[in-house]
Amino acid sequence: MSTTKIAVLVGSLRSGSINLRLARAMEKLAPKEVGFEFADLNLPLFNQDLENDLPEPVAKLKTLVSQSQGVLFVTPEHNRSIPAALKNAIDWGTRPWGQNVWMGKAGGIVGASPSAAGSAMAQQHLRNVLAAEGVNLLTTPEVFLQMKEGLIDDQFQITNEDTRKFLQGWMDRYVAWVNKTA
Repeated sequence: MSTTKIAVLVGSLRSGSINLRLARAMEKLAPKEVGFEFADLNLPLFNQDLENDLPEPVAKLKTLVSQSQGVLFVTPEHNRSIPAALKNAIDWGTRPWGQNVWMGKAGGIVGASPSAAGSAMAQQHLRNVLAAEGVNLLTTPEVFLQMKEGLIDDQFQITNEDTRKFLQGWMDRYVAWVNKTA
């Protein structure tokens, strides 16, 4: 059985990130033939002076994305936009010119926030950035998850049945999108 590889970019660097919890819960909803590999976004700030001799963490990120059939972006909202770490990773992935690893990738975006808006503004900004870089984004349904205490347990199980069904439906649609687009 062939494995579909999904690169996962969680926009928060915080170890207790609710978006990391969401990503781990989404991983459990994926079919067995789909493997998630989490990218490390602890990268140096983009500097064009370094693009022809990529720092090792950047080279690892680009290899991960290049070898993946899809990319899942799990983003919090920082000041009504995407986190700096996520934007930095995207910038590195486009360079040097002609070596854009995002081009043609099957992308999906989800995000969580304690607020009822559930990272909607960040996701809209992220969609604009990714469209400019050639990512083939799944557009619907959108996942603007309001994270409440206990929604995802310590084993990364979604405790609310309606939320679990909604996220399972999204995952099923995303995997079909990756298989169609990749």
